Amino acid sequence: MAQMFALMSHRNGNLDESAIELAVAADKINANGEVTAIVAGSGTELEPVCRAAAGLFHHVWKFDHADLSYPNAEVVRMLLSQVLPKDAVFLALHDTFAMDLCPGLSIKLDSAYTPDVVGIDGPESQTLRLIRQEYTGLVHAHVACDLSKGVILTLRPGSFEPGENISSQKEGRIVDKSGQIGCMSVRRRVEQVLEARVGDVDITKAEVGLQFGRGIEARENIELAEQLADALGAMLSCSRPVVDAKWLDKSRQVGSSGKTVKPKVYLAMGISGSFQHLAGIKGSPFMVAVNKNSKAPIFHKADVGIVEDILEFIPQMAEKLKKFQ
Repeated sequence: MAQMFALMSHRNGNLDESAIELAVAADKINANGEVTAIVAGSGTELEPVCRAAAGLFHHVWKFDHADLSYPNAEVVRMLLSQVLPKDAVFLALHDTFAMDLCPGLSIKLDSAYTPDVVGIDGPESQTLRLIRQEYTGLVHAHVACDLSKGVILTLRPGSFEPGENISSQKEGRIVDKSGQIGCMSVRRRVEQVLEARVGDVDITKAEVGLQFGRGIEARENIELAEQLADALGAMLSCSRPVVDAKWLDKSRQVGSSGKTVKPKVYLAMGISGSFQHLAGIKGSPFMVAVNKNSKAPIFHKADVGIVEDILEFIPQMAEKLKKFQ
């Protein structure tokens, strides 16, 4: 088995929770095999990130450089093409950064590239079998990659839940590899970072979230969702089509182009369950999904799935809840 590497996402000295998912996926590829975490950035904030990564991975390579102070895919791609072996198995979270980084990296390393992986079958000899979803989850594509020639994977967030075999007790060895960084000829630089405004409410703090999508059908029906959210003590949010229709403010949007939330309970009303929306759900909330399309991908993730028109379901549920108030 070739060497395995996992790229760590981090911010303000905090390791992203996706590191656990990368560790789970790596174990599926090569159970009990050694994996190296790559931490790239600049300054003292790398120290706590490296220590956290060392609890999940056998080795941690730290790269500290001024040009790595902000995650610029062009710079990180140059770095990785210098330090990764040609036959490396490289894992990253499937997000906008990885979508920028990995295609070009696969060309530089002459490796197979498989994005947005949702499942991994154990390798057979030198063949790694992967599962992707297409057509918003209606089709599962099975992909075979030759491990001997290197593989670059991006993993869909939430697809690899931690099990008992993943702990925070690995005590991995941290090695400062900053001295190995070669020429970094940067052609694009980050000039400014603008934080998204919170808006009238902060949906990221909600323990109970009620999200609705295009199944709400019209602006005037949002009042129904508001009444149910009030009855449940839930924070109301939505998917992108609702914001695009200007029915709710952008600050209420959950998903890859909106906010990331981590509720304990998640109610999805009239939401199909596309990757772009589910990318905004972190942790493992108890999920209840209501959708009139019985084949909606959201049902693959839900703990409870109800096939029903939300415009009929929501008023009935709100009426039932009034009896307990």
